[in-house]
Amino acid sequence: MDFKPQAQQALKKKVSLPVVGGILGVAALFGLVNNSVLMTDAGYTYVHQNNLTGELDVFNQPGIHFRMPFLSKITKYDQVITVSYGNTTGEDFYQRLPPIQVRFADTYVGEIPVTFRFKLSQGHDSIIKMHREFRNNSNLIDALLVKNARNVTVITATQYTGEEFFQGGLNQFKSKLGDQLRDGIYMTERRQVEVEQIDLAPVGINQSNSNQLQRTQQLVWKTVPMLDVQGNPKRQDNPLRQYGIAVTQVTIGDPKPEGQLDKLLTDKKRLVADRIRAIQEQETSKAQAETEQLRKEIQRTREVQDAQRNKELAIISQQKEVEIARQIAEREIVEVEKKKRLAEVDKEKELAIAEANLAIQKANALSAEYEAKAILAKGRAEAEILKAKYDAYGANRDVYLAELNRDVSTSLYNNLKNYQIEMPKNYFGGEGGKMTTNLDVITGFGALGILEQSEKLTKQAQ
Repeated sequence: MDFKPQAQQALKKKVSLPVVGGILGVAALFGLVNNSVLMTDAGYTYVHQNNLTGELDVFNQPGIHFRMPFLSKITKYDQVITVSYGNTTGEDFYQRLPPIQVRFADTYVGEIPVTFRFKLSQGHDSIIKMHREFRNNSNLIDALLVKNARNVTVITATQYTGEEFFQGGLNQFKSKLGDQLRDGIYMTERRQVEVEQIDLAPVGINQSNSNQLQRTQQLVWKTVPMLDVQGNPKRQDNPLRQYGIAVTQVTIGDPKPEGQLDKLLTDKKRLVADRIRAIQEQETSKAQAETEQLRKEIQRTREVQDAQRNKELAIISQQKEVEIARQIAEREIVEVEKKKRLAEVDKEKELAIAEANLAIQKANALSAEYEAKAILAKGRAEAEILKAKYDAYGANRDVYLAELNRDVSTSLYNNLKNYQIEMPKNYFGGEGGKMTTNLDVITGFGALGILEQSEKLTKQAQ
């Protein structure tokens, strides 16, 4: 009998029991720690339920929180929830539902793709109340958000006709839908009302404004909001308000009408297109007729203007000729007046010159008379002086002749002081250079001899 394998098995059992116990202890400790700590993320709201005490705690911010291990429950809610009807692309929505089918006030049906975005409250009491009634995030979306959004969309659609909705009422529909989601559904009543429509005026031959829009009235049954005394619509209680849930965004896609409504809209569009085409043709013909008439009016106006212009030019030409003749006559008159005036000026000038000459001659005569008198007086005075002088000379004759000879000698001396006289060396005597008698010849030679002797004496003296 072999005891060795049995001993090895017994030893292995003794070694494995503490290891297994340690591993189980570590796992139990990890599980205890894991169930004692709650790590929260951003964008989520956590409701902590203590099953031992029955208390509920709310955590809205990311962080680490302690909880009762193994005796607590954590419920996680999205702080922002998107519910989409008829949108199968884009972000990962919580709900991918078919478009909302609505029935309008005129019994037409349509499908409206719409997306809603909700934001949960951050208040403790609102979250606790919401958690008590819906217990988890999926129930909240299915039981409250999806149903309420569909209900408000369907009720809002009853306030519009299909034709009104698909012909420009989409934006107003979106505004009313968001308003009722936020503040409560309108309290309504069904009654017949006049719907104002904008359409093109009917085409007519004599229609001057057929291309313009006109307003028409149509009686339809609609769901109309009831108003209070202040004129504001009465509202039902908003189921989202008690939980503090806010509607942050409403987005509407491309709505689709039912086949009959689509055919009606298509036919109306085609009729409007045909009417526009007819209006355009009518307007084109009218414009051509007006253009032709305008062209004739322009031609007639141009001819009238040309005739008027020619008439005015003829009148202007005649006026110009008359004016030229008048200016020529005036210029001739001016020339005559000028010549007359110049003649008068010349006569006046001659008269002035004659008068001036007369005055000058009178002055000259008077001056000559006085000058003659002065000369006569001067002559008489000089004669008397000369007479007195000569009377004095006559009384002193010898003295006067001596003074006169003295003055002559002084004058000759002053004038002949440096004057030399050369005696002639030739003698020509008689009439015609001929000696008449012997005495004349002798006298001539004798004179020449005297002259030569005088010259020699003068040289010697020098």
